[in-house]
Amino acid sequence: MTKLTLQDAVDDLFKKTRTNKATTSTSRLQVLAEFCVQELGFRGLKDALIDPEIPGFARTKDWDVAWFHNGKARLAISLKSLLANLPGTVPNRVDDLIGEVANLQMYSPEIAIGYVMVFNIEEDLCSRKHGCTWCDLLRKRLFSISGRKAPHWTIGTVEAAALVKVDFKQGAKLLSGAEEMSLLLGVLVEQVRQRNPDLLSGG
Repeated sequence: MTKLTLQDAVDDLFKKTRTNKATTSTSRLQVLAEFCVQELGFRGLKDALIDPEIPGFARTKDWDVAWFHNGKARLAISLKSLLANLPGTVPNRVDDLIGEVANLQMYSPEIAIGYVMVFNIEEDLCSRKHGCTWCDLLRKRLFSISGRKAPHWTIGTVEAAALVKVDFKQGAKLLSGAEEMSLLLGVLVEQVRQRNPDLLSGG
């Protein structure tokens, strides 16, 4: 089986949203999910699932990628793409994130959560209100609620986040994000191992 790259995920996203015009397709981040599953396997967490249902405090929700141990989700990753209408989307994205992860953490406080956002800078511009670009604003807000670990189990924050910057103006151009993705996956695996000691003993 050919090893997937982050560029493969970007190529597929571009094809679905620009070539095939499937802008609302629920599968437009399928290859990115497959990439996450592959990379988790390389790091020792094999057999992660794509689109599994995970119970939360208020409702059960499908998560893009999750890894289960002893019948319970111990790791979850949410994948989002922000490709257009940035002024209308960015202000609400972090609020959505906080609600999504809080619902899960109130049911499973020990779960490790990662949040990945693919951001198209083709339509990025400066927000006069915030004094920075929408991409910079999202980065600041996203990483201000990242880094959750013991002893600070703040509900509504995540263990790790990654911002994958692309430019779809002239094709599927990946600008940055590979290093952030590697760090995110590494942090998630580390936190899962720390919170599930039986994994270290082969249990």
